Amino acid sequence: MVKQASSSPSSSPVTITVSSGGKGGPIRSMGLTSPVPRSSVSNNPNSPLSGRGNRGPSGGRRTSAGGRYDEEVVNSEYVTYTVHIPPTPDHNTVSASQTSLNEDDKNFGKPESSFISGTIFTGGFNSVTRGHVMECSMERKETMKSGMQCGMKGCDEKAMQGKSSRGPCECGFKICRECYLDCIGNGGGHCPGCKEPYKDVSDDDGSSYDDACSEAEDQALPLPSMADFKLDKRLSLVKSFKAPNQDFDHTRWLYETKGTYGYGNAVWPKDEYGFGSGVNGFEHPPDFAGKTRRPLTRKVVVSAAILSPYRLLVLIRLVALGFFLTWRIRNPNREAMWLWGMSITCELWFALSWLLDQLPKLCPVNRVTDLSVLKDRFESPNLRNPKGRSDLPGMDVFVSTADPEKEPPLVTANTILSILAVDYPVEKVACYLSDDGGSLLTFEALAETASFARTWVPFCRKHGIEPRNPEAYFGQKRDFLKNKVRLDFVRERRRVKREYDEFKVRINSLPESIRRRSDAYNAHEELRAKKKQMEVGGNLSEAIKVPKATWMADGSHWPGTWSSAEADHSRGDHAGIIQAMLAPPNAEPVFGAEADGENLIDSTEVDTRLPMLVYVSREKRPGYDHNKKAGAMNALVRTSAIMSNGPFILNLDCDHYIYNSLALREGMCFMLDRGGDRICYVQFPQRFEGIDPNDRYANHNTVFFDVSMRALDGLQGPMYVGTGCIFRRTALYGFSPPRATEHHGWFGRRKMKLFLRKPKVVKKEEEEMALPIIDHNDDDADIESLLLPKRFGNSNSLAASIPVAEFQGRLLQDLQGKGHHGRPAGSLAVPREPLDAATVAEAISVISSFYEDKTEWGKRVGWIYGSVTEDVVTGYRMHNRGWRSIYCVTKRDAFRGTAPINLTDRLHQVLRWATGSVEIFFSRNNALFASRRMKFLQRVAYFNVGMYPFTSLFLIVYCFLPAVSLFTGQFIVQTLNVTFLVFLLMITLTLCFLAILEIKWSGINLHEWWRNEQFWLIGGTSAHPAAVMQGLLKVIAGVDISFTLTSKSATPDEGDDEFADLYVVKWSFLMVPPITIMMVNMIAIAVGVSRTMYSTFPQWSKLAGGVFFSLWVLCHLYPFAKGLMGRRGKVPTIVFVWSGLISIIVSLLWVYISPPSGRQDYMKFQFP
Repeated sequence: MVKQASSSPSSSPVTITVSSGGKGGPIRSMGLTSPVPRSSVSNNPNSPLSGRGNRGPSGGRRTSAGGRYDEEVVNSEYVTYTVHIPPTPDHNTVSASQTSLNEDDKNFGKPESSFISGTIFTGGFNSVTRGHVMECSMERKETMKSGMQCGMKGCDEKAMQGKSSRGPCECGFKICRECYLDCIGNGGGHCPGCKEPYKDVSDDDGSSYDDACSEAEDQALPLPSMADFKLDKRLSLVKSFKAPNQDFDHTRWLYETKGTYGYGNAVWPKDEYGFGSGVNGFEHPPDFAGKTRRPLTRKVVVSAAILSPYRLLVLIRLVALGFFLTWRIRNPNREAMWLWGMSITCELWFALSWLLDQLPKLCPVNRVTDLSVLKDRFESPNLRNPKGRSDLPGMDVFVSTADPEKEPPLVTANTILSILAVDYPVEKVACYLSDDGGSLLTFEALAETASFARTWVPFCRKHGIEPRNPEAYFGQKRDFLKNKVRLDFVRERRRVKREYDEFKVRINSLPESIRRRSDAYNAHEELRAKKKQMEVGGNLSEAIKVPKATWMADGSHWPGTWSSAEADHSRGDHAGIIQAMLAPPNAEPVFGAEADGENLIDSTEVDTRLPMLVYVSREKRPGYDHNKKAGAMNALVRTSAIMSNGPFILNLDCDHYIYNSLALREGMCFMLDRGGDRICYVQFPQRFEGIDPNDRYANHNTVFFDVSMRALDGLQGPMYVGTGCIFRRTALYGFSPPRATEHHGWFGRRKMKLFLRKPKVVKKEEEEMALPIIDHNDDDADIESLLLPKRFGNSNSLAASIPVAEFQGRLLQDLQGKGHHGRPAGSLAVPREPLDAATVAEAISVISSFYEDKTEWGKRVGWIYGSVTEDVVTGYRMHNRGWRSIYCVTKRDAFRGTAPINLTDRLHQVLRWATGSVEIFFSRNNALFASRRMKFLQRVAYFNVGMYPFTSLFLIVYCFLPAVSLFTGQFIVQTLNVTFLVFLLMITLTLCFLAILEIKWSGINLHEWWRNEQFWLIGGTSAHPAAVMQGLLKVIAGVDISFTLTSKSATPDEGDDEFADLYVVKWSFLMVPPITIMMVNMIAIAVGVSRTMYSTFPQWSKLAGGVFFSLWVLCHLYPFAKGLMGRRGKVPTIVFVWSGLISIIVSLLWVYISPPSGRQDYMKFQFP
């Protein structure tokens, strides 16, 4: 039986019939009608699609005719999936001619371009894959200059008429009088259109024209340069590059590129070289070989004047610690052995913790990029790319959000706008928003964002706006006219600002709008239900149960989460949703129109194309573990592989926007430079806005991002910190790097190089996952390809995209050594394959809740599951396979985000990080089990990530020791002799000098370093002990750890306090230990001073030691105490109750255990 799609012109269905059964196990076949044929479609048993490249049960190939695939089916059991897309006047079926570049240019602006962007696709487990046509605005047609206007760039004057009514030149190039005079006087008398000299000059031009012409004839004609003109769009592409069997037509190429032979042509640019400047008027041509070898990046080593003393101080402090601990062990306090034992145990652990933290900091480096070389190498005309199209690889940008209440839609919208306006080839960028809550509010906010982007993005490109986040840009407190030279800037900025204010109002009114709309539709549904009940003669007294649905603007049910949870419409139970808000752009630039009633800005000289924008909400069903953020990111990886398949992926949190529009280019410099094929990701530092000037809770975290991460960059690379990171897609897929180094012997001093792409030379390990290279003669590659479905799932489209992404992410051939794989220059300067309904339907299947079953997603492939800090584990796995990473610190911050400035929110954030570290310590991701491909110091750094929360147990004990010393009158040493004081002074001074040198080579200041020290103790006495307890409960008792989403601060309105959240006090159990430590130490200081003052034989030395260490603890806890006071000193009553009770209990217990000297009758309590 053959199931065929209807060919009626009144409908455009995509009908899929899936058959199961057979002797050889489950077999899937289908009949598919798709507007555009695809090269690879899935054969997933649970997917509604498969492709023409798939083999049928008999091993034969499917035949196609007219875009329809038919195949005989050998079983009688079928499951039919239908994607029915009815045509409307605004939405016709996609023509197969879109696969041609020339047809794209002809059909641009027609309804086909909005076919995909106007349809929302839903589907999932036991549900039909549907395509629902949405009302959307059409793509703007390309507007050209009026035929009566001057054709010179930047001129809009009326064109002058020649004798033939076609202009002064026979080619018909339109030019105004002023530009014509300029061409005659300064342009050599040549027509800007055809480059031919004007044949005659009209009499009314005057004698000055004749003089100009005669001077122009006497001068040497300048050679045209590719940078001085734009290619005529009427000329076709040179086809010889795509057909290697044809000969290259050099004459045609010279004509199309307007090049000339010899020095100065399109292949041999002048580059500011001129004749007559060399010896005897001759100048040697530039060295092209040297130019192509110019590096994209440079490593800047920290000055030896700073680094050498820094390493020496580390050695001195290590020796001093050794002598100090030896002396402490050999000289115990016989009068208080218990106090001495606790103190020496804590000190030994602190010494180990400092050593683990300090060793990875011995090799810090800085790096710089050269964007001009990137442009010359990948975006300049050359022999293989005569039109100078961008040869840069594609970039897929992931933005994740989960709850519109904690993550305001306006914040997410601003992040999306900064991505759409990024300075990267438009056709190479695709943005994906993962809405893990399936909220209609996020969906409609994204639709509004796509609409406003048509105004915002051209405005940013025209005027070079930075930053390209409208909220951040319009909120800047500086002169916005600085470095702006265009006369229309102020007028257009005012218009865009007014439009953005209206955009904010629309976004902020969406929740109320959705609620009112849903209430109206639900009331209408109740009336219909009652009317139907009356018609059938039912009992009117019975209550009618009508689900309280959430309704879309077109009067249909929202397939995601409803405000009142119902079956199939709750946060953990809803269908998968994909909506392409913005369709993929054309390959050629599209220039806008002049400012009028519909266009706020004049975009006649601005490329108005927008990157592809896709809304994704993965399917969720009860009984499946959805793995929180890591599962959402893996769903985006699979979706993007099918829809755009960019070889590089940038992931951002919804509150982290692109602050530097060149950030993507900076990161790609490292990926595309020599040796870049071994780089798995480029991590950028996190920078934050909206933090109080004093940075009370060390939210900037500069010691980690500017000290520790720079130091790791000198080893095997920085850790992945969850956002602001550019990944290589093949590294995320779990493949090993092309080359790796194994470290053997003590501290990894003996190295062994491995070439992992040559399986015949080097025997692979059992867990080795080599990337299949496109080589028809390699049997091992065929075996690896057969294993792909078991690792990545049963989607053939996904499996087919893997080698394509690997090829596009390769280095250029001239950068590779002999025997290495590379891609030819210009191979990526081709249009993207168009997006069709079959592709989106296949993408729906890979975000289903059951797709990851019996695959390696989350185990080896993609983001790793099993930890709340999936980012650190994912980066660790890549480093463990031999990849290396890069830390990219740009002159202008690459990304900026928000951080919780409230004390409670900050502590919960630290609690989540520390809990993840404890999970890492008790898992196979502990660095003790790392492979030999990880460097020794890199292993130490990862081991410290899992160890640092346990320091809190010793830190809490050590914070109570000064109070205990003051209560008892004892000290950790028997007497404060000179040896103890000298060791203590040496350890303290070396720590201070190390901090000063770290400040010098990292660029941070002393205030930031001190804030980091303070919050280290605050977090170590509050969040870290709780994390250790949670981790132990999970390991021992199997208690799962709940994930708390960090609230993102919304943009404050005008007149509101920007730091109002800083003074809000929210009670949390994490506050109990620090409050207790403060209260006990303050009471102990009072008790110790009083006892010493009124003692017959005062021991001032022990009092001084105890008071000094107590004050050291209180100074570190000062920001915590200040945060409890709030704005006006208001403290929750529960804080005083808990603190008072705990302090009283501790004091009574101590008095009972060690009563004061004298009469003790009061201790003899008896019941009456």
